[in-house]
Amino acid sequence: MMRARASIFRFGVALGALSGLSACQGGAQPVVPEGDAGYAAIAVPAESATPKRYTLLPGDILSVRVYDEPDLSVEEIAIDNAGVLSLPLIGDVRVTGLTATELARTVEAAYAADYLRDPRVTVLVKKAQVRTIAVEGEVELPGVYPYAEGQTLLTALALGRSPTEKAKMDEVMIFRVVDGERLAGRFDANAIRGGRMPDVPLMPGDTVVVGFSNARGIFLDAIRAIPVIGIFRPYP
Repeated sequence: MMRARASIFRFGVALGALSGLSACQGGAQPVVPEGDAGYAAIAVPAESATPKRYTLLPGDILSVRVYDEPDLSVEEIAIDNAGVLSLPLIGDVRVTGLTATELARTVEAAYAADYLRDPRVTVLVKKAQVRTIAVEGEVELPGVYPYAEGQTLLTALALGRSPTEKAKMDEVMIFRVVDGERLAGRFDANAIRGGRMPDVPLMPGDTVVVGFSNARGIFLDAIRAIPVIGIFRPYP
């Protein structure tokens, strides 16, 4: 009986420490903006969030044809990781963020400057790079997933097969790169699920990170350790 009481006492002390830890965590100031500030932190202009035309990315494979100039035409060429295309005579052309039509006008201007009179250029996208989002942290199946129009924070969590038991649902971060600048916002997924906050639309290249609840982890570890501690084990 005394051993059982001692085990219960130790478990009570552990839960007391857990409560103290939870209180400390609740008082911590988040580094990443949260709430309305989180939405504002990753906001992008409407025209950037929903582009009307396809813009080129590293990995896209293009066909660049110069009318009446077969030696200058390239049937298949990939944009390199730096977003650059290397073409005959004119060399490197930075293409990331341009549409195929804009790139054609850029190449025409480059050839017209030094090599051709009134060049006409056509650019076709033969194979587009797959757009992706990443889901990381405390989810059952972290990984990189294809991006689809209309994806949101909640659909990203669903792709990751939902959060783990140790997930801290009020610390779900979205990281986004816009015009070379890294943006981040912190969101409460429970509030979004409950309809108290709006869901967050995602963009290609976004990374969703579900935080780890240290307090929840300690609690679950303590619960799982109960049979080992022997709190409920009968004694003669």
